[in-house]
Amino acid sequence: MSLPISAPNATVSAKGVFIDNRWRPGASGRTVPVVAPAEGTVFAAIAAGDAADVDAAVRAARAAAEGGAWSRLGAAERGRLLGRLALAIADHAEELALLEARDTGKPMQQARNDIVAAAHYFEYYGGAADKVHGDTIPFLPGYFVTTEHVPYGVTAHVIPWNYPAQMFGRTVAPALAMGNACVLKPAEDACLTPLRLAELAAGIGLPEGALNVVPGLGEEAGAALSAHPDIDFLSFTGSPEVGTLIQTAAAKNHIGCTLELGGKSPHVVFGDADVALAATTIARTMVQNAGQTCSAGSRVLVERAAYDQVVTALADRFAKLVAGTPEMDRDLGPVINATQKRRIEGFFARAEEAGVPVLARGAVAAGVPEGGFFIAPRLYGPVPRGNELAQKEVFGPVLSVLPFDDEADAVRLANGTDYGLMAAVWSLDGNRALRVSRAIKAGQVYINSFGAGGGIELPFGGMKKSGHGREKGFAALHDVSQLRTTIFKHG
Repeated sequence: MSLPISAPNATVSAKGVFIDNRWRPGASGRTVPVVAPAEGTVFAAIAAGDAADVDAAVRAARAAAEGGAWSRLGAAERGRLLGRLALAIADHAEELALLEARDTGKPMQQARNDIVAAAHYFEYYGGAADKVHGDTIPFLPGYFVTTEHVPYGVTAHVIPWNYPAQMFGRTVAPALAMGNACVLKPAEDACLTPLRLAELAAGIGLPEGALNVVPGLGEEAGAALSAHPDIDFLSFTGSPEVGTLIQTAAAKNHIGCTLELGGKSPHVVFGDADVALAATTIARTMVQNAGQTCSAGSRVLVERAAYDQVVTALADRFAKLVAGTPEMDRDLGPVINATQKRRIEGFFARAEEAGVPVLARGAVAAGVPEGGFFIAPRLYGPVPRGNELAQKEVFGPVLSVLPFDDEADAVRLANGTDYGLMAAVWSLDGNRALRVSRAIKAGQVYINSFGAGGGIELPFGGMKKSGHGREKGFAALHDVSQLRTTIFKHG
């Protein structure tokens, strides 16, 4: 059984690129096939946008940001429009969830949760649009000094395939709230919900040029957008390798950028932790989106005295995990494509060659399509500290367990990778939990809980090679705006 995708819900090649609130054919006339990960079959096509399409989108955004109807709206009016878009997303929630599940392979309940989150982004930033305040600064006698947050102008957004609907909301909503005009390049592997969301935005009255979407290949449309000389700010979520290219392109045009580049996030579990709660939370969040989550807690660092107890609890939960099709609504779906499946299986093969023990395996449900990209979850341990399973981002349903000796060793181990996106500390000793949490180099640290990426209200971003800049919360509004100081001499 496959999910029904009717013609209005499936964005096909005939629709092309979305610029100035309308569809237009892609300049090249070429298309990119859209493959359903649960089946391994093509079910739609998108336009292969290129530099010409990107240039048209940037020009439309520039016109909107400078003199267009969008630039003439006040903050409260922008907020009301974003609130209307949140309601439109909620009204189309099941349609969007079906589209998201077919395009990414994730279970229906996870897809529904993603659409709820997408709507929440626009609700949250709609409410925040007229609440970004500046300051007055005491200065010399006879002067009055103020600061204000003003839009950059045209912001470019390159988003990944793992959470297309959520990432659309996460990056576009704050940029629009601050008055920027946006050009979005969604990932070619999963971009149908961003395209549909752009239609909904036009339908609720978002002015022409405020939001433009150019689908296509990363090396064509993505590269053209990140290097375009007329964008003012750039946001990217993806791999560190592509992040380097993105940041280089931004530097050549002397513009700022926000980068979120993945992680190898640790759970630090001490012997006095609530092991049952920790094990349940760790296993559940690890296989969210089939482990294809930058903030996944993919390393479990366990105090040596409690190692056997924690491993037993984790193995019990991992052995019960089952991958299935979206409509089966199991613990996880397939990974995104055949390339990703082969990459993860390569980690398995090398771990086996190195003699890293497999502590538990999940399963793939009976009856899944033969061509689907399914991977049964795996739990490894003890993993040597220098092994790639302890150092590299697998981006799949794979969890590594490593023992540590004491608090200082735990901190060294937690900080012992190139990444610094998220972490969790599990201990009922509040003093120790807080001490360790403050010693870990990560943008978000949980104590006795864990949420992949956290709530929309919580600033999110990395340290070290996990990137820089912050999304979510009010911090995102500051990242997508620039501070202007006005010095008024009055006497």
